[in-house]
Amino acid sequence: MSSTLVNEIPDSKRSRLGLRVAPAVAVSSTADSTLGGAHRVRLNSAYIIALESAGLVPVVVPPLSRPEAARSIVSRVEGIVLTGGEDVDPALYGQARHEKGGEPNRDRDDTEIALIAAARHMHRPVLAICRGPQILNVALGGTLYQDISSDVPGSLVHDAADRRTSRVHDVEIEPGSRIGRAMGATRISVNSLHHQSARDVAPGLRVTARAPDGIIEGLESDTDGWWVIAVQWHPEEMNDSPESWDRGLFRAFADRLAEV
Repeated sequence: MSSTLVNEIPDSKRSRLGLRVAPAVAVSSTADSTLGGAHRVRLNSAYIIALESAGLVPVVVPPLSRPEAARSIVSRVEGIVLTGGEDVDPALYGQARHEKGGEPNRDRDDTEIALIAAARHMHRPVLAICRGPQILNVALGGTLYQDISSDVPGSLVHDAADRRTSRVHDVEIEPGSRIGRAMGATRISVNSLHHQSARDVAPGLRVTARAPDGIIEGLESDTDGWWVIAVQWHPEEMNDSPESWDRGLFRAFADRLAEV
């Protein structure tokens, strides 16, 4: 059967015919006016490359004026990817904004919180990256360090934004954890582009990776009923790295989607 004809077959019929349908995943994005003054939806293409390389179909979700629409989106995809970006509004976890805090994007916060709530209710797997574990932790009732360098004396440099594809510090991963199995290692070196991180961990999540200074680098759901992996570094930027660690996260996500 030609690929053209296959593409014309509805998904329901493809399944009955035994034809593989690549899982679609909702990928959060931001919106701003940094390009020529026009308000644009924006997402780094590295996420798209990493997801497509894992055999997935990314569906970009912008900040929505009606966050309740997130439930409709989640019902039509197999999984959720929460991406990096601006600081989460500290009002969401009962704090005033730190002097080193960035301007929040409340439409994005509300959209991602709605995506998380819908994914949890529908048991959709979640892969969260950088800002992803932060908004995930806040959505479920946790708090954040608003600025690691200010709040954690003696901490490592975590905001090495000028070295996006350089491995700048180590991470210790819990043996047997989802992250450990996905990475195929319990001690790795990662890139690091953040100045915030999870502080008080929300109910339903557990820490499975830390930097040498104790900063949380990996969170997972504490139940098999809802598959969640959340990492503080940027694995999508390491798609061409000679180490296979980061690509393992996307493969594990794709493998999980194939199971459900």
